Amino acid sequence: MNQARPRTAVIGAGMSGLTAGKMLKDYGVPYTTFESSDRIGGNWAFGNPNGHSSAYRSLHIDTSRDTLSFKDFPMPAHYPEFPHHAEIKAYLDEYAATFGLLDHIEFGNGVAHARRGAAGGWTIVDQAGVTREFDLLVVANGHHWDARLPDFPGTFAGQSIHSHHYIDPGDPLELTGKRILVVGIGNSAADITVELSSKALRNEVTLSTRSSAWIVPKYIAGRPGDTLWRTSPYLPLSWQRKAVQVFGSMMGANPTLYGLPEPNHKLFEAHPTQSVELPLRLGSGDVTPKPNISRLDGDTVHFVDGTSDDFDVIIYATGYNITFPFFDRDFISAPDNRIRLYKRIFKPGIEDLAFMGFAQAVPTLFPFVECQARVLAAYAVGRYALPSAAEMEQTIDEDQQLYTGHCTDRARHTQQVDYFHYEHDIRTRELPAGAKRAAARTPVFA
Repeated sequence: MNQARPRTAVIGAGMSGLTAGKMLKDYGVPYTTFESSDRIGGNWAFGNPNGHSSAYRSLHIDTSRDTLSFKDFPMPAHYPEFPHHAEIKAYLDEYAATFGLLDHIEFGNGVAHARRGAAGGWTIVDQAGVTREFDLLVVANGHHWDARLPDFPGTFAGQSIHSHHYIDPGDPLELTGKRILVVGIGNSAADITVELSSKALRNEVTLSTRSSAWIVPKYIAGRPGDTLWRTSPYLPLSWQRKAVQVFGSMMGANPTLYGLPEPNHKLFEAHPTQSVELPLRLGSGDVTPKPNISRLDGDTVHFVDGTSDDFDVIIYATGYNITFPFFDRDFISAPDNRIRLYKRIFKPGIEDLAFMGFAQAVPTLFPFVECQARVLAAYAVGRYALPSAAEMEQTIDEDQQLYTGHCTDRARHTQQVDYFHYEHDIRTRELPAGAKRAAARTPVFA
């Protein structure tokens, strides 16, 4: 039996929504993409008027050009090895134009509410107030836009912002000649710390971290590090992590070498921080390292080591919440960034709903979502079917143990996957198994 092509709604025209749309179009699935902004790109649309971009003016991608590229649309060869955000946006613009995706997007018209019918199917109320009906809903609204802030005791009398709102040393705050505390030690925290600690700005910059982080270089032996090390699906990931840990100290990854606190985890038990310049700034005395904050008291910040300092500004680079503002909270939410998804795509028990891009794929996100989109499109046209809800729940547990069982218990690690292992599993096992299941049952969208 041939499966009907489901009327599909895609929420978001960022990288994940575009990739899903491209694959649906390839498979002949009719779809509409709802985008609240006036442009594509989501997080990579610098200054995005919908507020969903966390890109700062100086941002360069931390994944190398060739590792980041879509498999069916390589990045231009003239791009630098670590492109600027403007080049990533231009790449996505060209991707959308090349594959004719713009005609499917309703700009300035996001989804205000999505409600699932008792027998399946979706009623969508868009921002214009129009009610629409769809058979399949694809959620691709991103997870780097709802800023998460820590809850320290006390209050701070100075200015404070989340890194999501940081643009440059003059926007949105005037950050010259200031005493600045950056909280966090992810890639954004490292970049912002380096930028604000330039002697030309006359700032005094302190970096505070709760868990510390291993700091890995972007280049190894003159080449982007992510082109030299790729995990193998044929060896246990635990063995491969141990092998990398042996070389960690040789790469100068231990943060204690630069005065930062000792990590509470081994290398790759939490996301390492990629930075060439942060160790130099720490080693040059341009940045003062501090452990976690114990309390805030007016202009004074107290740290867990018993020390304290006065500051004018705090910048919190403390991550993001996974948020679905268009769903009723009692329907689907992600408390502590935990949402159980089969292959990071499907919610067990809801056959007409898919999620795109809700993962921290190491080392690359773009081809990871491209891989997800292949599963989505095959599912939409009946060439792939899901296992039972019970099997899906069991596999979710197994995959969580495989990909995150070694990680520290933090919200930022709940979605981690190894891209190379994931892609091999989807290509060699999951898609063929799903094709056999599809041949033996009635199509979902009959």
